[in-house]
Amino acid sequence: MTSLKSQLKIFLFLAFLMVLGWAIFMSITQNWSLFLDNWFMTVTMIFGSFVAGASSEGGGAIAYPAMTLLFNIGPDVARNFSFAIQSFGMSFAAIWIFLSKIKIEKNYLLIAGVGGAIGIIFGSYFIVPLITPSYAKMMFVSFWLSFGMALWVVNFVQKRDSKEQLPVLTTYQKVELLLIGVLGGMFSSVFGNGIDICTFAFVVLKYGLSEKIATPTSVILMASNAILGTFLNVFVLDTMQAEAINYLLVCLPVVIFGAPLGAFVINQIGRKSIATILITIIVVQFITALIIIRPSFMNLIFSLGIFLLGVAVFFLLTKIKPPQETNQSTF
Repeated sequence: MTSLKSQLKIFLFLAFLMVLGWAIFMSITQNWSLFLDNWFMTVTMIFGSFVAGASSEGGGAIAYPAMTLLFNIGPDVARNFSFAIQSFGMSFAAIWIFLSKIKIEKNYLLIAGVGGAIGIIFGSYFIVPLITPSYAKMMFVSFWLSFGMALWVVNFVQKRDSKEQLPVLTTYQKVELLLIGVLGGMFSSVFGNGIDICTFAFVVLKYGLSEKIATPTSVILMASNAILGTFLNVFVLDTMQAEAINYLLVCLPVVIFGAPLGAFVINQIGRKSIATILITIIVVQFITALIIIRPSFMNLIFSLGIFLLGVAVFFLLTKIKPPQETNQSTF
């Protein structure tokens, strides 16, 4: 109990400094009026930030579909906002994870993290410019639908013994996990999140890694990806819109507490209730996208391809046995 109190004090002190700096900035720039027009994003991220800390899904998993489907905000703005807000929310969730000494899988974090960095840089330069808004929206919901299937299998179908850490990985397995990280990073470059759900589903389905370990690890992984994505869009590509910054300003104090609260709660309760909510959201957002976007035949074919890619990542690749090596070593 004493340890928990000291951890909480450190966290609240850091959060207080962040909120104080935010409040001073809002006062100096006279930006308090932003809440009048953008309050709907503050409300959205109350739920989104909790989901970010409580699951393998970043806050962008709620922000992106809400912004693009419900509020008719451009996918590029939604992506950049997702990066920016997760840089704060999921970073504070990561701080809580480290302070609380919640178990993580370091090899998973390191290998997938390197892959994610490669993927987000490559995707920002070579994939994002090719994706039109309607295709980006359907790409998001289609990939998430495949993840919803994986989440359902993990929580309600698969009978397995969960493990506290990955086994000793062969070179083949390390490269495989690295490439899954690259794929997740490329999805992050388009949506503002993706590295977390790609790698989470993969390590849980293939290696039986406990969700209690995989979830906080994926939170830290997404935090690092979000920081890199924000850096790229602000300082390198110069594509961070003023609109995305305004949304960030009205949501920042919410996510600083919401994401860590989610990380705390998921460590105290079972996973199935949260999984049920997330799966429901995924199905609803896919149906909503079909109704709102009314995709063309080619868009539907594209969406089917993305869905099948997700199925391949989450189900087919997890069944492939690696070639045997005579000498194995930890990463």
